[in-house]
Order: sequence, then structure tokens, then C-alpha cells
Amino acid sequence: MMVRKKPVLVEAEQYTGDTGKLSYHMGTAISKSLRGGPCWISTLAGELRCDVGDWIIKGVKGEFYPIKNSIFQLTYDRE
Repeated sequence: MMVRKKPVLVEAEQYTGDTGKLSYHMGTAISKSLRGGPCWISTLAGELRCDVGDWIIKGVKGEFYPIKNSIFQLTYDRE
């Protein structure tokens, strides 16, 4: 059986290595970071690494998670 994922709008910001450039609520998802390098996001599955260039997504239930840029580009369209 083939199914189609329901279209859902989510908030997303690309991580540049500077946590100060993230909006306040996206910044609250970060548990720790290395200056100019990766950060770690508190997710429902525990802490996940987010590298520079990855995206931080706020899901439909208010949860946060990182996603690689290559996957983001294949999966999401900008509104």
C-alpha cells in the first residue's frame, strides 16, 4: 500500500553555529553548544547533535529535532 504524508506546516531555522542568531523559542531547544560548531538539541528521543548547516524543526506537538540539510531540501518546501 502507498500512502502520502499529510501536509503540515512546521517552523524551521537553519543552524549557523551561532546560537544567538536563533529565535528565542528555537534557542530553548539547545542543551549545549560549541562556539561556531555543533550543538545538541533536547528531543523526545534524548539529546541529538545538530551540525552547522542542519535545520532545527519544531514539530506539530511542540517538540524539536535536528534534520540534515540534504534531507530538509528533499522533504520541505518554503511557504
